[in-house]
Amino acid sequence: MVRCPGQDQRFWKPKDIFEVACPECGRAVEFFRDEPILKCRGCERTIVNSRLDMGCAEWCQHAEQCLGADTMRNIKTVRDKLVARMKGIFGSDEKRIDHALRVLDYAEQIGAAEGGDPLVIRAAAILHDIGIPEAQRRYGSAAGKYQEIEGPPIAEPILKDNNVDPVRIQHICAIIANHHSARDIDTREFRVLWDADWLVNLQEEFAGVSEQHRKAMIEKAFRTGKGRQLALELFALNEPGATGEQS
Repeated sequence: MVRCPGQDQRFWKPKDIFEVACPECGRAVEFFRDEPILKCRGCERTIVNSRLDMGCAEWCQHAEQCLGADTMRNIKTVRDKLVARMKGIFGSDEKRIDHALRVLDYAEQIGAAEGGDPLVIRAAAILHDIGIPEAQRRYGSAAGKYQEIEGPPIAEPILKDNNVDPVRIQHICAIIANHHSARDIDTREFRVLWDADWLVNLQEEFAGVSEQHRKAMIEKAFRTGKGRQLALELFALNEPGATGEQS
């Protein structure tokens, strides 16, 4: 596996080498933080490193050498294709389109600080509300309760059309299926999307609440250091805290 020329392992911390259980056979697969994918030695399944930090991928001169040309093309082009599909589904609903694009912008900012798979983060941000039109058609005013159910079956074929690999598709759909309820997932990418959505919702839906109430909501709701920092800065509530990931 090619190592990123920009990474110096002398400065790595213990958490930068970690094990991931193979979802097929359960065998432990050891990742270095800069390894995008590995094959399980037990069943040969390809495992994606969901904790990979590729924030430098779009500007680093060694990106293609490190990650491969196909990965780089996916990162740079899938985003625009998914935005186009999202706009097509939302049609004339400019408010919903604007919401998705604002969530995407915040997700990219948070992801750059917190790490994670940028393709998963971006795809989940773009498609997180994709189930709303179908939920509205089926359930009317109760659509909000059902968008997590309707979203993944719509997102999956869109992702397949754009040649996203099955492991990432499963991850993205799990994020979409939990982006309000947070029932069954707590990955780094999920936490990035959760905070990005909260940043936009705070401005859209909670602008009128008191400063004390808003600060309490931020402290309770946000799941990443960077997301919490952006929220506090956005509303000028106090000095920003640390940007490290929060449990």
